[in-house]
Amino acid sequence: MSTTPGLAVCSFAPVCRCDARVLILGSMPGEASLAAGEYYAHPRNAFWPIMGALFGAAPEQPYPVRLERLLDAGIALWDVIGRCRRSGSLDSAIAADSIEPNDLAGLFSACPRLNHVFFNGSAAETAFRRHVHLPHGERSIHVLRLPSTSPAHAALNFSDKLAAWQAVRNATLTAAHAA
Repeated sequence: MSTTPGLAVCSFAPVCRCDARVLILGSMPGEASLAAGEYYAHPRNAFWPIMGALFGAAPEQPYPVRLERLLDAGIALWDVIGRCRRSGSLDSAIAADSIEPNDLAGLFSACPRLNHVFFNGSAAETAFRRHVHLPHGERSIHVLRLPSTSPAHAALNFSDKLAAWQAVRNATLTAAHAA
């Protein structure tokens, strides 16, 4: 493990069903999420307001209800990084030499209909491209980086983020028609 200062942190188990068609990948849950035991728990993170607008999984609903709404839409949630050392919540504080990726190849094997991957920000995409090696096969997987929903990513307002994240909704509709 890394000699870089910081606490060892572990991500959550994936939220998925074997019929998932879309995967949203974050990098590593922040401190608020880890403390709450919930994905995207920071009150200023735009993830749940966006999911509320797109799928009816609004932040005022109980967490299990929000997750069920995403699962019913064919969406899985996970993080690229399974374990790392980090000081604080920022992705920039992750010690690069401490990254241990989650078993995304195993997830793709368990979810044979999964064909869209959306990265919640550049850190998730970068970690995926550096650390994840999916087996090559006949399945085509579409990947797209979306603007981070983190409150640390203030370059875009909520409306602009929501417009970009509409791609997830479009993918669920396309995948549902292809099934």
